[in-house]
Amino acid sequence: MNLEELEQIAESVRFEQAKFDQQVNVCMGTGCLSQHSDQLKDALAEAAEKSGKKVHVRRTGCMGLCAAGPLVLVEPDQTMYQHVGAEHAEKVVASLGGEPLAELQCELADHFDDQVRVVLENSGQIDPEKIDEYIARDGYKALVTVLTEMEPGGVIKLITDSGLRGRGGGGYPTGLKWGTVAKAVGDIKYVICNGDEGDPGAFMDRSVLESDPQRVLEGMAIAAYAVGASKGYIYVRAEYPLAVQRFQACLRDARRRGLLGSNICNTQFNFDVEIRLGAGAFVCGEETALIASIEGRRGTPKPRPPYPAVSGLWGKPTLINNVETFANIAPIMRKGAAWFSSLGSARSKGTKVFALTGKIKNTGLVEVPMGMSLRQIIEGIGGGVPDGRKFKAVQTGGPSGGCIPDELLDLGISYDALIGAGSMMGSGGMIVMDDTSCMVNVARFFIEFCMTESCGKCIPCRAGTAQMFTLLDRICKGAGTMADLELLVDLCATVKETSLCGLGMSAPNPVLSTLRFFRHEYIEHIVNKRCPAGVCAIHAPAAVPTTEEVPA
Repeated sequence: MNLEELEQIAESVRFEQAKFDQQVNVCMGTGCLSQHSDQLKDALAEAAEKSGKKVHVRRTGCMGLCAAGPLVLVEPDQTMYQHVGAEHAEKVVASLGGEPLAELQCELADHFDDQVRVVLENSGQIDPEKIDEYIARDGYKALVTVLTEMEPGGVIKLITDSGLRGRGGGGYPTGLKWGTVAKAVGDIKYVICNGDEGDPGAFMDRSVLESDPQRVLEGMAIAAYAVGASKGYIYVRAEYPLAVQRFQACLRDARRRGLLGSNICNTQFNFDVEIRLGAGAFVCGEETALIASIEGRRGTPKPRPPYPAVSGLWGKPTLINNVETFANIAPIMRKGAAWFSSLGSARSKGTKVFALTGKIKNTGLVEVPMGMSLRQIIEGIGGGVPDGRKFKAVQTGGPSGGCIPDELLDLGISYDALIGAGSMMGSGGMIVMDDTSCMVNVARFFIEFCMTESCGKCIPCRAGTAQMFTLLDRICKGAGTMADLELLVDLCATVKETSLCGLGMSAPNPVLSTLRFFRHEYIEHIVNKRCPAGVCAIHAPAAVPTTEEVPA
């Protein structure tokens, strides 16, 4: 395979598409499929055939606006329809070439205007199970160029210069990690894609794998060339059957096109990938636990160093990045480091994909440049809080993150800014809460999650999260005291400083952030035996605080 052959494939796809007057794209991501978009696609194809019109009905991945699904996008006029059912198929086809159907037209489509789609540029635009459609949109040009024109060191330098940081939560510089693996000594090296997305309310990686799997694979192959790896694994949780199915098809088609396997692009570079399914343990998102799981052992973390970059899978140098990180690689190689670093903020370059969920009008997937304010994302793109309720907080970073209040809504999203606010970027979950949410109860929910998901290997996490949950549960039920609150704060510090892995170290964040910004709610529960939001079932009478219990 070379650039000329890629262009021939792309030209063939464009030739076939030119036979049709309209392309009707039907979202068949998990969200829309749950609302029978597969039946909608079949009905549209049948209606198109009966009409005699030159219409191509195409399966695509996630279009982003999950709240309005099932979604249909008509090209080339870019008309988007929402909440479309199989019963609407004939009307949609009849309207093609004429006036759009006002009753189905998506009024929220312009919320995409503020987005910058790098990772999601093909999502909703191509059939995720047809490699040729990916190639027609510049797919694999980066890999072919890298293998035939660049040295591994040049690839690493370009990624370093771009300023790309890992999108899995920690924000570690990608180029620095690649350089470490490249310098490590080993007869074999591995590349692992971490698709173990376990945060409540997060579905970014799942959507990318369902919508544009070839993009992730191309990124993995470029990384493998750069660090000297010949074998790759993608670790995906078994709860993502559609993502697994489409990645399997992706691997099959890439091998058929000579873009995976031996002597790729007629070079000495060999690289192949296998899928490994996770059983759903949240802790397996931690890289050493993930490695243990791939090796067939119980998924528990181990102390570092040595780091996986030096001694990882089966004791060999191993590069681990998440789905979104790999999805950024091909566009960076095509468009250059300067282009990517021009997006975002000073220390957080590029874009970030977020899953907007919770009490927000436009639930779905968004991609925005780093540095955009939380207010622009939540109120501008997300449409704000529904039903006339008042915004209260947004949880970023999943159970490892924190709750950010209204007074910090103008904060620009970046790794450093979110940490400064007591939260973190995480993998990209963003859960919006309104004034009906009790922040003590929210903290209890996330601590319960961490307690349940703790692997139990280290005592601070195993016992600490359990004791934190007991204290929070007591406060929520109106039985807590100010002494319990002091003990809770002490426990947070102990668990944070002494846990073995990131799960335990970050588990106290929701408690610490709610104590920082919503301490008055804890006081109301403890002193006045009242839940301000009316969520917690407190039946005990208000107690008269002792001298020691009067808050400062």
